[in-house]
Amino acid sequence: MKFRTIRATSTAVVLSGLLCTLAIAPAQAATPVGWEGAALSLSAAQQLSQGDGVTVAVLDSGVYADHPALKGKVTTGPDYFKDGLKAGDSKWGQHGTAMASDVLKVAPKAKILSVRVIDDKHEEERTQEELEESFRKGNNPIADGINYAVQNGADVISMSLGSDNLFSSYAEDEAAALAYAARQGVTVLASAGNAGDLLNGASYPAGYAGVIAVAATQQNGTRADFSSVHTYNDVAAPGVDIISATNAGGYRQGNGTSPACALAAGVVALMKAKNPKLTPAQVNSVLTATTHRPAGGGSALLGYGRINAAAAVKAAASPPEDKTAPVAYKGKEHLATPDGTPKTTHPEMDQSLWMTGLIAAGVGLALLAGGVLLALSGRRKPAPQAPTVMQPQGPYLG
Repeated sequence: MKFRTIRATSTAVVLSGLLCTLAIAPAQAATPVGWEGAALSLSAAQQLSQGDGVTVAVLDSGVYADHPALKGKVTTGPDYFKDGLKAGDSKWGQHGTAMASDVLKVAPKAKILSVRVIDDKHEEERTQEELEESFRKGNNPIADGINYAVQNGADVISMSLGSDNLFSSYAEDEAAALAYAARQGVTVLASAGNAGDLLNGASYPAGYAGVIAVAATQQNGTRADFSSVHTYNDVAAPGVDIISATNAGGYRQGNGTSPACALAAGVVALMKAKNPKLTPAQVNSVLTATTHRPAGGGSALLGYGRINAAAAVKAAASPPEDKTAPVAYKGKEHLATPDGTPKTTHPEMDQSLWMTGLIAAGVGLALLAGGVLLALSGRRKPAPQAPTVMQPQGPYLG
């Protein structure tokens, strides 16, 4: 399995966008609602629905179920990350607790199913031994988590996680799990990514077909600087200065496409409570049709715009017809594997094109090597040191 630590650039708990810490263990029974309430038209939406009877699976780093804002609303599923940490450990459930509280901030009567598929570590905090152990495991926690959530009553799956590097890749077992979720009528959301002000790398699972990718806005409705810009973006939600619960019993404020995704998942829970028969395709259609559309229409910045929860819940009562359905394939028999050809096999590259690229790469490497030697020629030789080990760039907690 390709190693994926999933991280989101600004979460209410771990990210550099941390702004302030509120009192520990407050007596409040709900997570405080800030500007995102007005931005989402949340008050009007909650007059129509509270999320009754809907289960939202939060695939994350674990959820502290005894937090005052979460108590009695969380069922804890398996730990597919299997790093030895347990509930109650200070390094367990930082990000997941925050995300669960954001879901319930929108849909207070929904239930949370917590499935642990990531941890809270930043990539630079990992030891070489931990990286090697992740490769040896060979399992895919995210795919396992999706399958478990679908099999155990989830109506909505919220994944505030992804991969913010240029080498993130498609994983067949994740795609298969997402297809299973779609067949079972489970709506899946994921954060769009927090690399918009960096390399703007693609992010999975947001990039998979069938997943509702959620970008982040700031208070004026424009894209938050960190929110990744990609054509897979479907909708947007508030992602700046969002107050979320901590695994210590208090609250913190932070930024990211992670809280944006969790808030959007809460809106979907309101919709599903209003109309339990909504299919994933209908949820997507309603969400995108009822947004606060940006000037110029949909774009890679914010998809079809910031979610309008009140309008989405109203429209959920009479959604457009879902015309998606399995269709028998009538093409050639060797489309995939009947003739033994692997699905990932591609035609050979044209030889002339291949040779041109190889020559260009050789010339570039020669020039690079010459430049390095020239730069080092006048410098003192450093003391011997251990060789550098290339480590995979992990995803974001988001």
